[in-house]
Amino acid sequence: MLTDCFTFRRYTCKRILIVMTGLTLSVSVFGYIFGTLVFTSLTPGFLIVRAHSLRNLTGDTNNLIPPPDLDWFSERRRSEDILRNESLTHEARNRVYFDDDEDIERNTRPNKNLNSTKTKCKKLPHAIIIGVKKGGTRALLEYLRLHPNVKAPGPEPHFFDKYYDKGLNWYRNAMPETKRHELTIEKTPSYFVIKGIPEKVYKMSKKTKLIIVFRDPVTRAISDYAQLVSRNPAAKTFEELVYINNRTHIIDTSWTIVKIGVYAQHLARWLEYFPLRQIHFVSGENLIKNPAVELKKIQEFLGLEQYITADNFAYNTVKGFPCYRRDVGSSKWHCLNDEKGRLHPDIDSSVKRHLEDFYRPFNLKLYSMTGQDFGWS
Repeated sequence: MLTDCFTFRRYTCKRILIVMTGLTLSVSVFGYIFGTLVFTSLTPGFLIVRAHSLRNLTGDTNNLIPPPDLDWFSERRRSEDILRNESLTHEARNRVYFDDDEDIERNTRPNKNLNSTKTKCKKLPHAIIIGVKKGGTRALLEYLRLHPNVKAPGPEPHFFDKYYDKGLNWYRNAMPETKRHELTIEKTPSYFVIKGIPEKVYKMSKKTKLIIVFRDPVTRAISDYAQLVSRNPAAKTFEELVYINNRTHIIDTSWTIVKIGVYAQHLARWLEYFPLRQIHFVSGENLIKNPAVELKKIQEFLGLEQYITADNFAYNTVKGFPCYRRDVGSSKWHCLNDEKGRLHPDIDSSVKRHLEDFYRPFNLKLYSMTGQDFGWS
């Protein structure tokens, strides 16, 4: 090329050099632009965030898409891989499905054509009343139903103690349909005392809130026995069942009615999986005397608006239980059925005293665990 420069005129040589320089610069700029486009096309997160920023600038709030949650994307891929594994048990499948369901609810894009407050679906319970039997759980659930944002199934589901092998989809279908802002609550008092159930509930959702109604264990045992006699009039006397031997007066701790009242031992199993802040303790005695006070604390615990007040209750002196009304302006009151407030059999005072002595150390342990003194003898 330099030899040619000496052959042609000087101005022709200069033109050739200028053209070569221009071509070199053009190729460099084109390569830079092409490389940038390829890199950004391989980074969807960058494009989504950028699109999100552009929509913010345009003020179009109806179509906002939140920046991607990278943990969610990786968790979704992991869950899908697990679900494809044919050797996975139904229990694990249901657990993964529930976790995915939570993530979908958090990350679903808003649809401006869909009013989410009117859309209903069945959801696993946000809270469970897990006990105790004959402590006042039925009354508590009926009172909670007064709140417009609380929904509960009719019969006790007994999923974790009787129908666990049916899977979480069966459990979900047993729940009522609810709107997005409504809470699903179920009640099965037997959950509290059965080993293994705390772990099962935790596997379903570690965020589940738990409610336990505690009642004086001596009174609770007598009430439980009264129900037993109403269904089986030929049952042995309370004194015959509560003692291993009537001469020694040693309490028979193998009798289910007695075992239920050892609250501290049962609660210890639940505290292995759930922190105290996720468990609310209700005084069964105060639920009868001052239902509005207990309901105020429960509504706060569940994050509900304070809708249920003292105006919703009136004490029934005949049954010894509060009656309730949904509309405070209504004169129509509802009372629990005849099974509630049934008369207790007369139990010798010495038998009651023996039971009080038996339960006392367990009651003190419960007070220490919950930080709440229930005032039992």
